[in-house]
Amino acid sequence: MVTSAAGYEAGARGDGAPAAPDLGLAASDLGLAASDLGLAAPDLGLAAPDLGLAAPDLGPAASDLMEDVGLPTGGVAQRLGVSPTTVRSWERRYGIGPANREAGHHRRWSPQDIAVLETMCRLTARGVSPGEAARAALAERTAASRGGDPPAVLRRPRPSGSGDVQAGRGPGGSRALRVGTVRPECRGLARAAVRLDAPEVVRILREAVAALGAVEAWTEVMMPALRAAGRKWAADGEQYVEVEHLLSWHVSSVLRGVAIQSVTARAGRPVLLAAAPEEQHTLPLEATAAALAERAVPFRMLGAAVPPRALLDAVHRLGPGAVMIWSQDRRTADRELAGLVSGSSWGPRGSRNRALVVTAGPGWARVRPPAGAAAPRSLPAAVDLLERAVTG
Repeated sequence: MVTSAAGYEAGARGDGAPAAPDLGLAASDLGLAASDLGLAAPDLGLAAPDLGLAAPDLGPAASDLMEDVGLPTGGVAQRLGVSPTTVRSWERRYGIGPANREAGHHRRWSPQDIAVLETMCRLTARGVSPGEAARAALAERTAASRGGDPPAVLRRPRPSGSGDVQAGRGPGGSRALRVGTVRPECRGLARAAVRLDAPEVVRILREAVAALGAVEAWTEVMMPALRAAGRKWAADGEQYVEVEHLLSWHVSSVLRGVAIQSVTARAGRPVLLAAAPEEQHTLPLEATAAALAERAVPFRMLGAAVPPRALLDAVHRLGPGAVMIWSQDRRTADRELAGLVSGSSWGPRGSRNRALVVTAGPGWARVRPPAGAAAPRSLPAAVDLLERAVTG
Protein backbone atom coordinates (compact mmCIF):
# COMPACT_ATOMS: atom_id res chain seq x y z
CA MET A 1 0.00 0.00 0.00
CA VAL A 2 1.02 3.60 -0.59
CA THR A 3 0.88 6.08 2.23
CA SER A 4 1.30 9.83 2.26
CA ALA A 5 4.28 11.25 4.12
CA ALA A 6 2.10 12.60 6.90
CA GLY A 7 -0.47 9.90 6.53
CA TYR A 8 -1.91 7.43 8.93
CA GLU A 9 -3.62 5.32 6.31
CA ALA A 10 -2.73 3.31 3.26
CA GLY A 11 -3.41 5.26 0.10
CA ALA A 12 -6.31 4.33 -2.13
CA ARG A 13 -5.69 4.22 -5.85
CA GLY A 14 -7.92 6.39 -7.94
CA ASP A 15 -7.66 4.43 -11.17
CA GLY A 16 -10.10 1.66 -10.26
CA ALA A 17 -7.30 -0.85 -9.76
CA PRO A 18 -7.84 -3.62 -7.20
CA ALA A 19 -7.40 -2.57 -3.62
CA ALA A 20 -4.26 -3.61 -1.74
CA PRO A 21 -4.55 -6.46 0.79
CA ASP A 22 -6.85 -5.81 3.73
CA LEU A 23 -4.69 -4.88 6.69
CA GLY A 24 -7.63 -4.78 9.04
CA LEU A 25 -8.88 -8.34 8.81
CA ALA A 26 -8.24 -11.25 11.10
CA ALA A 27 -6.88 -14.49 9.75
CA SER A 28 -9.07 -16.27 7.22
CA ASP A 29 -11.28 -19.06 8.46
CA LEU A 30 -10.94 -21.73 5.83
CA GLY A 31 -13.38 -24.01 7.57
CA LEU A 32 -11.54 -27.14 6.47
CA ALA A 33 -11.27 -30.19 8.66
CA ALA A 34 -8.76 -32.91 8.20
CA SER A 35 -9.88 -35.39 5.55
CA ASP A 36 -11.57 -38.50 6.84
CA LEU A 37 -10.68 -41.20 4.38
CA GLY A 38 -12.81 -43.76 6.17
CA LEU A 39 -10.76 -46.67 4.86
CA ALA A 40 -10.05 -49.72 6.97
CA ALA A 41 -7.53 -52.40 6.16
CA PRO A 42 -9.13 -55.29 4.21
CA ASP A 43 -10.14 -58.27 6.28
CA LEU A 44 -8.72 -61.31 4.51
CA GLY A 45 -9.83 -63.65 7.25
CA LEU A 46 -6.28 -64.47 8.21
CA ALA A 47 -4.92 -64.21 11.68
CA ALA A 48 -1.50 -62.68 12.00
CA PRO A 49 1.09 -65.32 12.84
CA ASP A 50 2.46 -65.17 16.33
CA LEU A 51 6.19 -65.04 15.85
CA GLY A 52 6.85 -64.33 19.46
CA LEU A 53 8.27 -60.91 18.65
CA ALA A 54 7.47 -57.73 20.51
CA ALA A 55 6.46 -54.63 18.57
CA PRO A 56 9.51 -52.85 17.22
CA ASP A 57 10.80 -49.84 19.03
CA LEU A 58 10.50 -46.98 16.55
CA GLY A 59 12.81 -44.77 18.54
CA PRO A 60 12.45 -41.24 19.93
CA ALA A 61 9.61 -38.84 19.27
CA ALA A 62 9.96 -36.02 16.76
CA SER A 63 10.93 -33.53 19.45
CA ASP A 64 13.60 -35.88 20.71
CA LEU A 65 14.90 -36.29 17.18
CA MET A 66 15.47 -32.56 16.96
CA GLU A 67 17.29 -32.70 20.29
CA ASP A 68 19.53 -35.52 19.10
CA VAL A 69 19.92 -34.78 15.39
CA GLY A 70 19.26 -31.04 15.16
CA LEU A 71 18.01 -28.92 12.28
CA PRO A 72 19.93 -28.13 9.10
CA THR A 73 20.82 -24.54 8.31
CA GLY A 74 17.92 -24.17 5.89
CA GLY A 75 15.41 -25.31 8.51
CA VAL A 76 16.84 -22.93 11.08
CA ALA A 77 16.66 -20.03 8.62
CA GLN A 78 13.03 -20.77 7.84
CA ARG A 79 12.19 -20.93 11.53
CA LEU A 80 13.83 -17.56 12.21
CA GLY A 81 12.46 -15.86 9.11
CA VAL A 82 15.89 -15.09 7.65
CA SER A 83 17.84 -16.44 4.70
CA PRO A 84 20.30 -19.37 4.99
CA THR A 85 22.99 -16.99 3.72
CA THR A 86 22.38 -14.76 6.73
CA VAL A 87 22.73 -17.66 9.15
CA ARG A 88 25.98 -18.75 7.51
CA SER A 89 27.24 -15.15 7.54
CA TRP A 90 26.54 -14.81 11.26
CA GLU A 91 28.31 -18.10 11.91
CA ARG A 92 31.35 -17.07 9.87
CA ARG A 93 31.64 -13.54 11.26
CA TYR A 94 30.63 -13.98 14.87
CA GLY A 95 31.27 -17.64 15.65
CA ILE A 96 27.71 -18.51 16.64
CA GLY A 97 27.58 -21.81 14.81
CA PRO A 98 26.59 -25.18 16.26
CA ALA A 99 28.43 -25.97 19.48
CA ASN A 100 29.00 -29.57 18.38
CA ARG A 101 30.12 -30.18 14.81
CA GLU A 102 31.39 -33.37 13.25
CA ALA A 103 34.00 -33.20 10.49
CA GLY A 104 32.64 -34.15 7.10
CA HIS A 105 28.99 -33.71 8.13
CA HIS A 106 26.47 -30.98 7.42
CA ARG A 107 25.86 -28.51 10.21
CA ARG A 108 23.10 -29.50 12.60
CA TRP A 109 21.68 -26.92 14.99
CA SER A 110 20.50 -28.08 18.40
CA PRO A 111 17.74 -26.26 20.34
CA GLN A 112 20.48 -24.56 22.39
CA ASP A 113 22.21 -23.37 19.20
CA ILE A 114 18.93 -22.05 17.82
CA ALA A 115 18.26 -20.21 21.08
CA VAL A 116 21.50 -18.27 20.52
CA LEU A 117 20.31 -17.21 17.06
CA GLU A 118 16.90 -16.24 18.42
CA THR A 119 18.53 -14.02 21.03
CA MET A 120 20.62 -12.38 18.32
CA CYS A 121 17.50 -11.74 16.24
CA ARG A 122 15.74 -10.11 19.19
CA LEU A 123 18.69 -7.86 20.01
CA THR A 124 19.30 -6.69 16.45
CA ALA A 125 15.56 -5.99 16.22
CA ARG A 126 16.04 -3.52 19.07
CA GLY A 127 18.86 -1.68 17.36
CA VAL A 128 21.83 -3.54 18.88
CA SER A 129 24.67 -4.00 16.40
CA PRO A 130 25.10 -7.57 15.07
CA GLY A 131 28.55 -7.92 16.66
CA GLU A 132 27.38 -6.87 20.11
CA ALA A 133 24.24 -8.98 19.74
CA ALA A 134 26.31 -12.07 18.90
CA ARG A 135 28.61 -11.56 21.88
CA ALA A 136 25.63 -11.13 24.20
CA ALA A 137 23.87 -14.20 22.80
CA LEU A 138 26.94 -16.37 23.31
CA ALA A 139 27.49 -14.94 26.78
CA GLU A 140 23.88 -15.69 27.66
CA ARG A 141 24.35 -19.33 26.67
CA THR A 142 27.50 -19.55 28.79
CA ALA A 143 25.80 -17.86 31.75
CA ALA A 144 22.81 -20.19 31.48
CA SER A 145 25.05 -23.25 31.51
CA ARG A 146 26.86 -21.97 34.61
CA GLY A 147 23.84 -20.53 36.38
CA GLY A 148 25.11 -16.94 36.14
CA ASP A 149 23.41 -13.64 35.28
CA PRO A 150 22.66 -12.70 31.65
CA PRO A 151 24.77 -10.00 29.95
CA ALA A 152 23.93 -6.36 30.65
CA VAL A 153 22.69 -5.73 27.10
CA LEU A 154 19.91 -8.26 27.74
CA ARG A 155 18.84 -6.45 30.91
CA ARG A 156 18.93 -2.83 29.82
CA PRO A 157 15.97 -1.14 28.11
CA ARG A 158 15.95 -1.17 24.34
CA PRO A 159 17.03 2.08 22.68
CA SER A 160 14.53 4.56 21.31
CA GLY A 161 14.79 7.29 18.75
CA SER A 162 15.47 7.00 15.04
CA GLY A 163 18.80 5.32 15.73
CA ASP A 164 21.38 4.14 13.28
CA VAL A 165 19.76 2.61 10.20
CA GLN A 166 22.72 0.28 9.82
CA ALA A 167 22.33 -0.98 13.37
CA GLY A 168 18.66 -1.56 12.79
CA ARG A 169 19.08 -3.27 9.45
CA GLY A 170 17.07 -6.44 9.00
CA PRO A 171 18.71 -9.82 8.71
CA GLY A 172 18.15 -9.77 4.95
CA GLY A 173 17.27 -12.61 2.66
CA SER A 174 14.24 -13.20 0.52
CA ARG A 175 11.91 -13.31 3.54
CA ALA A 176 12.81 -9.86 4.84
CA LEU A 177 10.17 -7.11 4.70
CA ARG A 178 11.29 -3.91 3.01
CA VAL A 179 10.19 -1.19 5.40
CA GLY A 180 12.42 1.61 4.09
CA THR A 181 13.90 4.27 6.35
CA VAL A 182 11.99 3.86 9.60
CA ARG A 183 12.50 3.75 13.34
CA PRO A 184 14.39 0.76 14.80
CA GLU A 185 11.16 -0.30 16.50
CA CYS A 186 9.48 -0.69 13.12
CA ARG A 187 12.33 -2.78 11.74
CA GLY A 188 12.23 -4.98 14.82
CA LEU A 189 8.46 -5.34 14.50
CA ALA A 190 8.73 -6.42 10.87
CA ARG A 191 11.42 -8.99 11.65
CA ALA A 192 9.47 -10.42 14.58
CA ALA A 193 6.36 -10.70 12.42
CA VAL A 194 8.25 -12.61 9.71
CA ARG A 195 9.54 -14.99 12.38
CA LEU A 196 5.96 -15.31 13.70
CA ASP A 197 7.46 -14.36 17.06
CA ALA A 198 4.21 -13.25 18.71
CA PRO A 199 5.69 -12.47 22.17
CA GLU A 200 8.28 -10.15 20.60
CA VAL A 201 5.63 -8.51 18.41
CA VAL A 202 3.52 -7.79 21.48
CA ARG A 203 6.48 -6.44 23.44
CA ILE A 204 7.55 -4.08 20.65
CA LEU A 205 3.99 -2.81 20.13
CA ARG A 206 3.35 -2.20 23.82
CA GLU A 207 6.67 -0.46 24.36
CA ALA A 208 6.13 1.70 21.27
CA VAL A 209 2.73 2.85 22.49
CA ALA A 210 4.05 3.49 26.02
CA ALA A 211 7.06 5.47 24.76
CA LEU A 212 5.55 7.28 21.77
CA GLY A 213 1.82 7.39 22.36
CA ALA A 214 -0.81 5.81 20.13
CA VAL A 215 -0.59 8.39 17.34
CA GLU A 216 3.16 8.25 16.80
CA ALA A 217 3.30 4.50 17.40
CA TRP A 218 0.70 3.99 14.67
CA THR A 219 2.25 6.31 12.10
CA GLU A 220 5.92 5.44 12.66
CA VAL A 221 5.95 1.84 13.86
CA MET A 222 2.74 -0.06 13.14
CA MET A 223 1.59 1.30 9.81
CA PRO A 224 4.94 1.04 7.94
CA ALA A 225 5.28 -2.59 9.03
CA LEU A 226 1.70 -3.34 7.96
CA ARG A 227 2.27 -1.70 4.60
CA ALA A 228 5.44 -3.73 4.07
CA ALA A 229 3.59 -6.94 4.91
CA GLY A 230 0.81 -5.97 2.54
CA ARG A 231 3.23 -5.30 -0.32
CA LYS A 232 4.98 -8.60 0.29
CA TRP A 233 1.66 -10.41 0.32
CA ALA A 234 0.63 -8.77 -2.95
CA ALA A 235 3.95 -9.68 -4.57
CA ASP A 236 4.33 -13.24 -3.27
CA GLY A 237 0.73 -14.43 -3.15
CA GLU A 238 -0.24 -16.56 -0.18
CA GLN A 239 3.28 -16.84 1.22
CA TYR A 240 2.98 -13.86 3.57
CA VAL A 241 -0.68 -14.04 4.53
CA GLU A 242 0.27 -15.58 7.87
CA VAL A 243 2.70 -12.71 8.57
CA GLU A 244 0.14 -10.00 7.82
CA HIS A 245 -2.61 -11.72 9.78
CA LEU A 246 -0.45 -12.24 12.86
CA LEU A 247 0.77 -8.64 12.76
CA SER A 248 -2.72 -7.18 12.19
CA TRP A 249 -4.24 -9.19 15.01
CA HIS A 250 -1.63 -8.09 17.52
CA VAL A 251 -1.73 -4.45 16.38
CA SER A 252 -5.50 -4.53 16.87
CA SER A 253 -5.18 -6.21 20.26
CA VAL A 254 -2.68 -3.67 21.58
CA LEU A 255 -4.63 -0.67 20.27
CA ARG A 256 -7.87 -1.99 21.72
CA GLY A 257 -6.14 -2.58 25.03
CA VAL A 258 -5.21 1.10 25.14
CA ALA A 259 -8.67 2.21 24.00
CA ILE A 260 -10.54 0.34 26.72
CA GLN A 261 -8.16 1.07 29.58
CA SER A 262 -9.90 2.24 32.72
CA VAL A 263 -9.43 5.99 32.39
CA THR A 264 -12.15 8.39 33.46
CA ALA A 265 -13.22 10.30 30.36
CA ARG A 266 -13.73 14.03 30.44
CA ALA A 267 -17.24 15.43 30.43
CA GLY A 268 -18.73 16.13 27.04
CA ARG A 269 -20.56 14.57 24.16
CA PRO A 270 -18.73 11.50 22.83
CA VAL A 271 -17.02 10.97 19.51
CA LEU A 272 -18.70 8.35 17.33
CA LEU A 273 -16.29 6.23 15.28
CA ALA A 274 -17.59 4.19 12.35
CA ALA A 275 -16.39 2.72 9.08
CA ALA A 276 -18.38 3.52 5.96
CA PRO A 277 -20.85 0.93 4.69
CA GLU A 278 -18.99 -1.96 3.00
CA GLU A 279 -15.70 -0.77 4.54
CA GLN A 280 -13.91 -3.53 6.44
CA HIS A 281 -10.70 -1.72 7.44
CA THR A 282 -10.81 -0.78 11.11
CA LEU A 283 -7.19 -0.54 12.32
CA PRO A 284 -7.01 3.25 11.71
CA LEU A 285 -10.26 3.65 13.66
CA GLU A 286 -8.77 1.61 16.48
CA ALA A 287 -5.67 3.82 16.46
CA THR A 288 -7.96 6.86 16.69
CA ALA A 289 -9.85 5.31 19.60
CA ALA A 290 -6.58 4.60 21.42
CA ALA A 291 -5.42 8.19 20.90
CA LEU A 292 -8.72 9.56 22.19
CA ALA A 293 -8.51 7.31 25.24
CA GLU A 294 -5.02 8.62 25.99
CA ARG A 295 -6.52 12.13 26.04
CA ALA A 296 -9.52 11.02 28.13
CA VAL A 297 -11.89 11.98 25.31
CA PRO A 298 -15.14 9.97 25.43
CA PHE A 299 -15.91 7.91 22.34
CA ARG A 300 -18.07 5.10 21.01
CA MET A 301 -16.70 2.60 18.50
CA LEU A 302 -19.12 1.04 15.99
CA GLY A 303 -16.46 -0.72 13.92
CA ALA A 304 -16.54 -2.00 10.36
CA ALA A 305 -19.20 -1.66 7.66
CA VAL A 306 -21.84 0.28 9.58
CA PRO A 307 -25.10 0.43 7.56
CA PRO A 308 -26.48 3.94 6.92
CA ARG A 309 -29.62 3.45 9.01
CA ALA A 310 -27.63 2.07 11.95
CA LEU A 311 -25.23 5.02 11.88
CA LEU A 312 -28.05 7.58 11.69
CA ASP A 313 -29.90 5.85 14.54
CA ALA A 314 -26.75 5.90 16.66
CA VAL A 315 -26.28 9.61 15.97
CA HIS A 316 -29.81 10.44 17.14
CA ARG A 317 -29.58 8.20 20.21
CA LEU A 318 -26.14 9.37 21.38
CA GLY A 319 -26.08 12.98 20.33
CA PRO A 320 -22.31 12.89 19.66
CA GLY A 321 -20.10 15.92 19.44
CA ALA A 322 -18.35 14.52 16.36
CA VAL A 323 -18.76 11.59 13.97
CA MET A 324 -15.72 10.15 12.19
CA ILE A 325 -16.56 8.08 9.09
CA TRP A 326 -13.62 6.04 7.82
CA SER A 327 -13.19 5.02 4.17
CA GLN A 328 -10.13 3.12 2.96
CA ASP A 329 -11.16 2.93 -0.69
CA ARG A 330 -13.07 5.46 -2.76
CA ARG A 331 -15.62 2.78 -3.63
CA THR A 332 -16.75 2.78 0.02
CA ALA A 333 -16.80 6.58 0.46
CA ASP A 334 -20.48 7.50 0.76
CA ARG A 335 -20.89 11.25 0.37
CA GLU A 336 -24.65 11.06 0.61
CA LEU A 337 -24.41 9.34 3.99
CA ALA A 338 -21.91 11.91 5.23
CA GLY A 339 -24.34 14.63 4.19
CA LEU A 340 -27.23 12.98 6.03
CA VAL A 341 -25.17 12.68 9.21
CA SER A 342 -24.01 16.28 8.90
CA GLY A 343 -27.60 17.45 8.48
CA SER A 344 -28.92 15.45 11.43
CA SER A 345 -29.98 17.40 14.50
CA TRP A 346 -31.54 16.58 17.84
CA GLY A 347 -32.75 18.27 21.00
CA PRO A 348 -35.64 20.64 21.79
CA ARG A 349 -36.71 23.26 19.29
CA GLY A 350 -34.61 26.36 19.57
CA SER A 351 -31.58 24.56 20.99
CA ARG A 352 -30.99 21.72 18.59
CA ASN A 353 -27.50 20.26 18.25
CA ARG A 354 -25.48 18.88 15.36
CA ALA A 355 -22.35 16.77 15.22
CA LEU A 356 -19.19 17.69 13.39
CA VAL A 357 -18.72 15.12 10.62
CA VAL A 358 -15.11 14.10 9.96
CA THR A 359 -14.50 12.19 6.72
CA ALA A 360 -11.22 10.38 7.21
CA GLY A 361 -9.19 7.94 5.17
CA PRO A 362 -7.84 7.76 1.61
CA GLY A 363 -11.23 6.78 0.21
CA TRP A 364 -12.37 10.38 0.62
CA ALA A 365 -9.37 11.84 -1.22
CA ARG A 366 -11.29 12.47 -4.46
CA VAL A 367 -14.69 12.97 -2.87
CA ARG A 368 -15.75 16.51 -2.07
CA PRO A 369 -16.91 16.54 1.55
CA PRO A 370 -20.46 17.71 2.19
CA ALA A 371 -21.13 21.15 3.63
CA GLY A 372 -20.05 21.41 7.24
CA ALA A 373 -17.85 18.31 7.16
CA ALA A 374 -14.11 18.32 7.88
CA ALA A 375 -11.50 16.27 6.03
CA PRO A 376 -8.24 16.10 8.03
CA ARG A 377 -5.26 14.66 6.20
CA SER A 378 -3.41 13.02 9.09
CA LEU A 379 -4.18 11.13 12.26
CA PRO A 380 -2.75 13.83 14.57
CA ALA A 381 -4.92 16.43 12.84
CA ALA A 382 -8.00 14.22 13.08
CA VAL A 383 -7.49 13.51 16.78
CA ASP A 384 -6.95 17.22 17.54
CA LEU A 385 -10.09 18.09 15.59
CA LEU A 386 -12.19 15.46 17.34
CA GLU A 387 -10.94 16.55 20.76
CA ARG A 388 -11.80 20.20 20.12
CA ALA A 389 -15.25 19.28 18.82
CA VAL A 390 -16.07 17.33 21.95
CA THR A 391 -14.38 19.26 24.74
CA GLY A 392 -14.20 22.76 23.25
